[in-house]
Amino acid sequence: MSQKEWKEKIAIVTGGTRGIGRAIAARFLAEGFRVAICGTRQKSVDEALASLSPRARIFGLVADVSKPEDVRRFIAAVHHEFGGIDILVNNAGVGTFDSVAQLTPESWERMIALNLSGIYYCCHEIMPIFRQGGGGDVVNIGSLAGVNAFAGGAGYNASKFGLVGFSEAMMLDHRYDGVRVSLIMPGSVDTEFGIRNSGSGGNAVSAPSGPVDWKIAPEDIADIVVCVLKMPARTTISRVELRPSNPPRRT
Repeated sequence: MSQKEWKEKIAIVTGGTRGIGRAIAARFLAEGFRVAICGTRQKSVDEALASLSPRARIFGLVADVSKPEDVRRFIAAVHHEFGGIDILVNNAGVGTFDSVAQLTPESWERMIALNLSGIYYCCHEIMPIFRQGGGGDVVNIGSLAGVNAFAGGAGYNASKFGLVGFSEAMMLDHRYDGVRVSLIMPGSVDTEFGIRNSGSGGNAVSAPSGPVDWKIAPEDIADIVVCVLKMPARTTISRVELRPSNPPRRT
């Protein structure tokens, strides 16, 4: 791929208003891409658009990818704005962590809808555009929770285990359409992500915030995404597992 072809790429990053998604969007812009992001709140979309530059190459809308109609509207708007789409990064996700007995049906359904069904909706909607353009790249941001179960993770584990199977099957389905599918599976990332319910009352509380220097930085994941995309067309990196190099020792 020539430098000119690389800089002409058009990419979608779902959940691109903060955390991993925002880091990926920023890195894509630095590479010269035109980038579209979505989030579920207008305020977060506006704040992300204001902070990302160059602004002429960034586009954003409010969209909940767990809703097929939102996905159709968003992808159609991006296609109209930029005239094509080359890359889809499925990053939007949510985590609620509790035992099966304490996990509410609403939390279960939200995780499956956003973390798994939402990725299907986006991939399903973008395939005609990829076929028309001669191919494209799908990068799914998963988790090591997709191969390692943990107590309190039943819903989250289920959604991420499902994403592993979905990603590998889609790769096999569409490799001859010129579509590469890659799955990035990080461990602990330094973002404000997740809700852990209290065992007694079930009241949701935000996960601890603030920098944690032993965790993976969102920018590290953005670097990996770019490396995956820069591979020659003949090669697909189907799965990447990332772990903190020096997590706290278990006592």
